[in-house]
Amino acid sequence: MAKQEIRVRYAPSPTGHLHIGNARTALFNYLFARHYKGKFILRIEDTDQSRNIADGEKSQIDNLKWLGMDWDEGPDKPGEYGPYRQSERKDIYQPLIKQLMDEGKAYESYMTEEELATQREEQKANGEMPHYVDEYAGLSAEQKAQKIADAKAAGITPVIRFKVPVNTTYAWDDVVKGNVSFDSDSIGGDFVIQKRDGMPTYNFAVVVDDHLMKISHVFRGDDHVANTPKQLMIYEAFGWDAPVFGHMSLIINSETGKKLSKRDESVLQFIEQYRSLGYLPEAMLNFIILLGWSPVGESEIFSLREFVKMYDEKRLSKSPAAFDAKKLEWINNQYVKAADEDRIMHSSLLQLIKADKIAKNPSAEKVEWARKLVNLFKRQMSYTAQIVEFTELFFHGPDEIDEDSQKELAADNALPALKSLEKKFEELELFDTVNILAAIKAVQKETGIKGRSLWMPIRIAITHEMHGPELPESLELLGYDLSMKHLKAMIAELEAK
Repeated sequence: MAKQEIRVRYAPSPTGHLHIGNARTALFNYLFARHYKGKFILRIEDTDQSRNIADGEKSQIDNLKWLGMDWDEGPDKPGEYGPYRQSERKDIYQPLIKQLMDEGKAYESYMTEEELATQREEQKANGEMPHYVDEYAGLSAEQKAQKIADAKAAGITPVIRFKVPVNTTYAWDDVVKGNVSFDSDSIGGDFVIQKRDGMPTYNFAVVVDDHLMKISHVFRGDDHVANTPKQLMIYEAFGWDAPVFGHMSLIINSETGKKLSKRDESVLQFIEQYRSLGYLPEAMLNFIILLGWSPVGESEIFSLREFVKMYDEKRLSKSPAAFDAKKLEWINNQYVKAADEDRIMHSSLLQLIKADKIAKNPSAEKVEWARKLVNLFKRQMSYTAQIVEFTELFFHGPDEIDEDSQKELAADNALPALKSLEKKFEELELFDTVNILAAIKAVQKETGIKGRSLWMPIRIAITHEMHGPELPESLELLGYDLSMKHLKAMIAELEAK
């Protein structure tokens, strides 16, 4: 790695909650900085005031911290290169924009939004790619001055456009993509660097901020590739050195093969959504890092510390990264199974309370019952919100019996086994796991029925399910009254046939 200090940044807009793709950008920058003992900076790009949402910045910060990341400088950690919100840096941008105008590298543009829209429509009709056409082309100095005077008299507020050099190639050696180049004539003409409200545009502000904050490397999504030549032009115009760029592959929906779009409602895409479902932050982090980056070897489960140690930017993939929800569930399940019992109990209990299965302030007895219930399903859960679905039997009774279960109950041994179990349960002084198991074994000894022929009818009769956690533990939590109620009902139903 170069001798210069490693400084990277994650620069979100507070226009929404933390998206999976943005979280990945933050993580890859974070890993790069921590691996090379550099600095990781958080910068808020909030110049588009109309799109900013309330608590957008707070959501970004809270969810980044939840994932396990920290930063060396940011809005909440002032450093020598602040402020760290673009809206607070306007006084920094204005002199630089004026400098470009004074040098003839930028100019005032008075074309209205309506005129620009008409221009684009005409270009589309002619089969051309939409692009800005210099509104002063072919005018004499006097004609240009008069046109500007007329626009000012009409009260039109100008934007400031950067004058794109003609017949120039802009190229860079991308960390991920290799050599990339653009011809200056292909980027759509002179582009806006200051909006009508006086705020700089993204492509201008990001260059100024990255330069003044001494950013050494910029890792971002592949959708920013088209912005890079514009930014290189601005670096060139000021005589500044550009950082090293790395554009990470797109994330695609593994089922459709299409780019993961925020409008794709078939996939949960915001960290907040996964938090609410009871996913664990270290599992989310593990999964996100594997979207477009691969470790050496076959293992896929690593801690953040391990990822920092092994990180290698050369292993960033050029190919699209497939977002596989099933793989995320599998990874989270590995973490749930290994997690501390109290941690999973706490998260699961909150899910049961949120679903109105348990009161907000449950008694100690109810909490202990819930703890046993959660432990019963802990190894099955991919995320703790599943506890609500898994435990439906314990709150609302069993579902209707399906066709396969009916076939199991139609076996000759089913009714004798259930009737024998009914008597054994009635004789119990304590309805707990040990005694329930002993009663089932006593049925086996008394009737000679064993294995699946014994256990399956009992499970189906009481839970109406063919599969589930350990049966004695399940029945203890269901309780004597409900277990006997379901058992007697099934016996009566089979005797009536």
